[in-house]
Amino acid sequence: MFRAASRSVRATKLRSKTLVGPSRMFSVSAMRAEEPQLNSLSTFTEEENMFRDSVKRFAVDVVGPKVREMDEKESMDPIVIQGLFEQGLMGIETSAEHGGAEASFTSAIIAIEELAKIDPSVSVMCDVHNTLVNTILRKYGTKEQQDKWLPLLSNSKLGSFCLSEPVSGSDAFALQTRATKDGDHWVINGSKMWITNSYEAEIFLIFANIDPSKGYKGITCFIATRDMGVQIAKKEEKLGIRASSTCTLNFDDLRIPAENIIGGEGKGYKLAIEILNEGRIGIAAQMLGLAQGAFDKAVPYTYQRTQFGQPIGTFQGMQFQIAEAAVELETARLLTYNAARRKEEGRSFTKEAAMAKYWASNVAQRVSGSAIEWCGGVGFTRETGIEKFWRDSKIGAIYEGTSNIQLQTIAKFIQQEYS
Repeated sequence: MFRAASRSVRATKLRSKTLVGPSRMFSVSAMRAEEPQLNSLSTFTEEENMFRDSVKRFAVDVVGPKVREMDEKESMDPIVIQGLFEQGLMGIETSAEHGGAEASFTSAIIAIEELAKIDPSVSVMCDVHNTLVNTILRKYGTKEQQDKWLPLLSNSKLGSFCLSEPVSGSDAFALQTRATKDGDHWVINGSKMWITNSYEAEIFLIFANIDPSKGYKGITCFIATRDMGVQIAKKEEKLGIRASSTCTLNFDDLRIPAENIIGGEGKGYKLAIEILNEGRIGIAAQMLGLAQGAFDKAVPYTYQRTQFGQPIGTFQGMQFQIAEAAVELETARLLTYNAARRKEEGRSFTKEAAMAKYWASNVAQRVSGSAIEWCGGVGFTRETGIEKFWRDSKIGAIYEGTSNIQLQTIAKFIQQEYS
């Protein structure tokens, strides 16, 4: 288990002044808050740096050797899932009391980024489990719900966030799944689509409408387990992140105890909106790590491959492309960690999260595509794994809000500021 990231508390200092006037001397005590230390966005705590090193070792040593096989089989290796739990990566922000690492939100973003440098499929599994499933229970669950579910999610049970449906994608709250009260239970009927982690998950957060006449105000979040009767109807065959399961789920008179409502009846809309804002920072981190992973694989090759008597990476045309990619990576990194720090500080971060996700997904596509071209025919083969980064990058512009939705969110904030 990882230790919790410690937070420094800046003390207020008392300073006494002695003022001398023309006729008398008197002292004045003044309270002055110590000025906060200003750091760059690349400054991390000792705990966060240790966390990064540990995740990197796990990603390289455990995930790395299995990436191609998992991609070819379109299946997540159970050893990788077990390793994520054993390394404390499935309860990063969860309290130690509930079996978690009790680390910072930035630590979760670090983990997602480092895993994505090796395999974005493993990264998104960790991302959804932490930034969506765990966070909902930590923020909105009752003490009884937290005591029951968080230890399971920290140590052994994979979680899945079930919101999207066949007719509700970008308009995520046009839900057709219904829940009706039956004594001390709710009965859910409907289906979900494009659900990440669903094939391996054992705990599901299901959004259903308990009163369609109220529109989105009837949406409620329920927690269910696979053995209650969650049906895996179809596992999608995808362009990228193939090892990450994406399934259609069916609910046929799925009975859920009334105490399994999270956040209260009709509160699912507010709950999901707030959580998805945090989740977008996670996707930005995934896309950032993906782009960095492609860059790290391709650039060394350009200095090893010789043409016309010199390494191809030393030709000016290549130098400029590599330099531009490095600049784009840095801008994506700054946007992502700025959003993460703002979230930690309790400041507004919705616009910043949208900017980070939008830009990081664009950078991921461009850098991974360029990486293939830099390596020529070798980059086009599956042997190097560079082409996989490009295939994996496309999803960044689609899930947890398309790029157009991110631009719309950003534009609304600009309109509020200037109109």
